[in-house]
Amino acid sequence: MLPFIKYNPLNKYNKIINAINSQCEILEKYDNIQLKKQTRKLKNYLNTPNINLDNILPEAFATAKEAIKRATGIVLFDVQIIGAIILNSGYIAEMKTGEGKTIVAILPAYLNALENKGVHILTVNSYLAKRDAEFAQNIFTYLDINVGLVIEETNYINRKVQYNYDITYITNSELGFDYLRDNMAIDINKVVQRDFNYAIIDEVDSILIDEARTPLIISGMTEKNYTKYEQAKNISDILKCPIHYEIDEKTKNIILTENGIIECEKILNIKNLYSINNEWIKYIINSLKAKEFFLQNREYIIKNSEIIIVDEFTGRIMEGRRWSDGLHQAIEAKENLTIQPENKTLASITYQNLFLLYQKLSGMTGTAKTEETEFNKIYQLSVIEIPTNKKCIRKDLPDLVYKSEYYKWQAIANECFDMYQIGKPTLIGTTNIDKSELLAKILESLKIPYNLLNAKQENATREAEIIAQAGQRYAVTISTNMAGRGTDIILGGNPIFMTKMLITNYLMNTLNKNQMRKHKNKELYQSDNINYLIQQIDKSFFQQSINKQNIQNYIEKINNKYNLLNPIDKKNHKIYTEILSEYTHICHQEKQKVIKLGGLHVIGTERHESRRIDNQLKGRSGRQGDPGTSRFFLSLEDNLFRIFGGEKIQQLMNTLRIDNHIPIESVILTKSLNSAQKKVEGYFYDIRKQLFEYDEVINNQRQAIYNERKKILRSRFIKDCIIEYGENSIDEMLYLYKKNTTNKKNNILKQIFKLININTQLDTQNLKNMDINEIKYFLYEQLRISYDLRENYLEQLRPGLMRKLEKYYLLQQIDQTWQEHLEKMSLLKEYIGWRSYGQQDPLIEYKNEAFSLFINMVTSIRQNVIYLILRSRLIINI
Repeated sequence: MLPFIKYNPLNKYNKIINAINSQCEILEKYDNIQLKKQTRKLKNYLNTPNINLDNILPEAFATAKEAIKRATGIVLFDVQIIGAIILNSGYIAEMKTGEGKTIVAILPAYLNALENKGVHILTVNSYLAKRDAEFAQNIFTYLDINVGLVIEETNYINRKVQYNYDITYITNSELGFDYLRDNMAIDINKVVQRDFNYAIIDEVDSILIDEARTPLIISGMTEKNYTKYEQAKNISDILKCPIHYEIDEKTKNIILTENGIIECEKILNIKNLYSINNEWIKYIINSLKAKEFFLQNREYIIKNSEIIIVDEFTGRIMEGRRWSDGLHQAIEAKENLTIQPENKTLASITYQNLFLLYQKLSGMTGTAKTEETEFNKIYQLSVIEIPTNKKCIRKDLPDLVYKSEYYKWQAIANECFDMYQIGKPTLIGTTNIDKSELLAKILESLKIPYNLLNAKQENATREAEIIAQAGQRYAVTISTNMAGRGTDIILGGNPIFMTKMLITNYLMNTLNKNQMRKHKNKELYQSDNINYLIQQIDKSFFQQSINKQNIQNYIEKINNKYNLLNPIDKKNHKIYTEILSEYTHICHQEKQKVIKLGGLHVIGTERHESRRIDNQLKGRSGRQGDPGTSRFFLSLEDNLFRIFGGEKIQQLMNTLRIDNHIPIESVILTKSLNSAQKKVEGYFYDIRKQLFEYDEVINNQRQAIYNERKKILRSRFIKDCIIEYGENSIDEMLYLYKKNTTNKKNNILKQIFKLININTQLDTQNLKNMDINEIKYFLYEQLRISYDLRENYLEQLRPGLMRKLEKYYLLQQIDQTWQEHLEKMSLLKEYIGWRSYGQQDPLIEYKNEAFSLFINMVTSIRQNVIYLILRSRLIINI
């Protein structure tokens, strides 16, 4: 009998991997100039008939692999090459934390950049985009490939340059906002982006799932309306739960009771709170949501007297982002801050429809399998799990569930104390700022030193530093949500980061006269040799302005060993390398000690709504075959238990008379939690699916409008387009003329005369006796005569003026009417749900109504453009 052999779907890539590795052996013998010439050679291959990217993949990947080796000293594992192949094929590669996802993206990015169509690598924040772009630039210097960077700080003039580079690193939000701004541009030279070709999304689940709940919106200011927000806030203070309103925590919604409605009508002195003639219900509901669901240091922080949103998935602050539909203003009123004006939507797009614009899309993350259905249905992306280079030996210990939150935090503190006593590094993940600071105070009372990482500015600026050192002995790190942190936790410490930090601190201390003292981080000076080496750095380069950013930029420069011509830079590079070597030795020794202690211990303080976020936290431990442990401490007062069935479990604990300080481990509890998380994930999936389905309707309209704008921007002569608008308008009005009675026909003809600016005293009786086609061709001719007369008049005022006016009026009317259309669509979406009570499908009704609105909008644009151009009255000052 033959032995059973388990089929591994990744085995099919073995042939390609062998071809890549064989090619690498040849490229190893090339010098740097020969390696750089590979790019031109491969581009020439692509220009050959019947040659595509698949044909040159082995040689291109081998070239990139060799460049990585020369720039960083890293030799890619075979599993990383498999990840690169998966990305190039347009799939999602699920690679566990610490498996080198960032470096894997280099291979498919290089291959696709050879087409000269542009490659975008998307990250969740500016820090990661900048870090990855600098890292990639060191590698691509060997390959004659340009790397661009677009983050919030990138100025408008430079953006077009960055997008035109071979590969551009960019944050997801900046990509979306640039796309919307490009489609509002009034000059083709103001458009910064190329057509979307290929994108690799880092932390793809964070961007395509978590961020996809809300659309990207570019807003303009509207009139201020402070009083209604302030009055609504006063009303919400009077209203009491559950007498006046009920809270639905599952859907985060507020429902007014009968008593609440009567109380509001009494306070406002109105007869019907839900009357279509007043907007009070919107203000009151938002104010109650701000009171019940949006808490300071959880959903937002206050910084410089402004409400700053905290991302619930990453724990980071979201500068410049505001909640829509008046919610942000309601929170400002609640906190007694200056109420900013409401925003009017100028342009919007969902992440789903933004990323579907790419010809080819791929992504990578450590946790995507739980959301595979959504990736497949909405983005047509399959998830492929990539095996780890070394087997994961982390032990995920059973959850401990306590009766009350107080005893849970007490148990967490005791666990931290025990870990600290033995020196085992500990990472504690919390769900919001308040809870991270609560734990910090408990640890202070126990005299346990810790690092705190949350959205507050004083902590967020040290993010990479804190995470990079979280694997050292005795390190205790508290962090709000670990998603997308981007920095590896290396057991024993990160030698590269420690080297950079040491040089930065030394230069800051010695060059800044106000800081001529030894740095407080004594662990940076761990050996006499390091102390000696750091003092040999040549500081003559820094005689001009000196700040931390300048120093960090210089360190990145000397870190790049390629093309260092200045003798000072060469000397400093040598010292940098020697310090790094010393730290690598120290960190290796420390790593062995930490491994004996059992590796990094991860503590979860609450189950998140999404299993992915829990898995991301666990995944910080057990990197690259390292040992590690994880355990979640829960209580029946946690949100997930409380909202989804905690009462039954509490009754069970009361029945069994379990003491408050004794935790329970139970299969029933674990199943209950998993079930709750699946319910929440399903609920949010439905929200995103509904958002996508409704936006799909407007997306078709958006693409039609944006394509028309692009056509106008790129055209030098658009007279024919406007004449066509005029003829279409005549056709539409003649259709009504044909259907109407004699009396109305006369009015319709007069409307046409007015539109195309011809003599309204013209005898219409002769026209009525004519055939409809004869009328049409007569009016077409009159349109052209009117247009030519207008053109002659304007050209006499200033040559070329007519062409400028045509483009101006076209774009102005398209933008203005589109913005009005977006407002109507928003209102339509709000009330269309009520159609379900009449046994009608709201989505189908929305599609029908949206189509009618769009037809009316297009008609309005055409007629307004014709009317404005043919009736321009301009006075030119000479």
